[in-house]
Amino acid sequence: MRLSETVVKQSLLSLHEAAGIPPVPVEIHGKSGLLSSIYRVDVLAAASIGAASGAAAAYWELRGGPKASVELDLGHAESAFLSERFFKIAGNELELWADLSGDYRTRDGWVRLHCNFPAHRAAAVRALGGAPDRDAVTAACLERASLEVEDAVLAEGGAAAALRSRDEWAAFPHGPLVGLESLADGPAVSSGGAASRPLEGVRVLDLTRVIAGPLATRTLAAYGADVLRVGAAHVPEVPGLVLDMSFGKRSCHLDLRTEAGRADLRALVATADVLVQGYRPGALAALGFGPERLHELNPSLVSVDVSAYEPGSPWYARRGFDSLVQLATGLAHEAMLDAGTGRPVPLPAQALDHATGYLAAFAAVAGLIRRATDGGSWHARLSLAGTARWLDSLGRRRPPAPTTPPDDRIAAVDSPHGVLTFMLPPGRVSGWEPRWDSPPPLDGSSPPGWL
Repeated sequence: MRLSETVVKQSLLSLHEAAGIPPVPVEIHGKSGLLSSIYRVDVLAAASIGAASGAAAAYWELRGGPKASVELDLGHAESAFLSERFFKIAGNELELWADLSGDYRTRDGWVRLHCNFPAHRAAAVRALGGAPDRDAVTAACLERASLEVEDAVLAEGGAAAALRSRDEWAAFPHGPLVGLESLADGPAVSSGGAASRPLEGVRVLDLTRVIAGPLATRTLAAYGADVLRVGAAHVPEVPGLVLDMSFGKRSCHLDLRTEAGRADLRALVATADVLVQGYRPGALAALGFGPERLHELNPSLVSVDVSAYEPGSPWYARRGFDSLVQLATGLAHEAMLDAGTGRPVPLPAQALDHATGYLAAFAAVAGLIRRATDGGSWHARLSLAGTARWLDSLGRRRPPAPTTPPDDRIAAVDSPHGVLTFMLPPGRVSGWEPRWDSPPPLDGSSPPGWL
């Protein structure tokens, strides 16, 4: 057995044991190497996707489906971590970064600014002197220390992170990788009986943006869940990226600033099985949808919170994104020292986003299994920073020469947005290929209700 295969299987056993669900046999094949890094991103991809697949297989068996098993192709798993880079609209690749997003040298190191949303771009510009062009931002950063830039941008409501070493980050409080806990006791909820797909009939509310949260719900849709994404016309999205993350879903608009919008969401929560939310910690609670209130609305709900930084840390409420977390947690610093580049070295994919997304899907299904076997309401919390810690713990390797992604895992479909080229979902579940039944919908095209 190869080293990577051994570590993947050990990771899967640990994840299933921590969530209190049965382990599932996993067959691993194929060749890794697409994601070249000193970090074991190959193991991260295989283990996170294998965990989600294993939970889906276990839930399917619980409701009378085939005996649980998982088949995982390492090359496909790594390719799935690059889905947004393979995604095309009418043959055109996505523009993933706004003009001011990036790494900037400072007086004493480096800082990264995330400016993909207009409000965050405006905050960075205000914090750094008001000139909205890259040359001016570059000059302003060079005049200040990294922590000064970080603090100034955050104070204006923006998103930034200074480059830290792993030792500096290790001093912060940390929590479990997947924090699945019972909110309250209650009767067991039937898994719904025999189904043709693992999550057939499961209702999932999707209140997420960008990659990690949307990927979790996209994964649940691939397993057969009815996923309703809740957005609003006034909430910005990253153009194009939202399409890659919306396969198999429906989309409705609710303005949660209004009582009518909140009333519609309360009605949806009351009849949902799973709610996944990825907004900044406290944002939904301030609107009346914190974990305890969600439990009051639906005592059998499985809720999953995805954040940038770990619960319990002083940074928990901060705005954050994958690229920022890579700098803050020391991943980019150690890779920089290894490469000798003198500047932060990113992971070869938005690997923290993708892994956290699959882990969130795993947590959601684990919660469904626990409510079917133990009863009650279940709540899970995950973070990009927690996933970064997991990746760091998987060890190091010499970066391999990148391999070619498998062409047979890329497909195309016609849609209201034009012809879309996309990466097929990875992992076979009990001999069944996960799939999406529909292309990305038009934004807000569905009413706020279930199929």
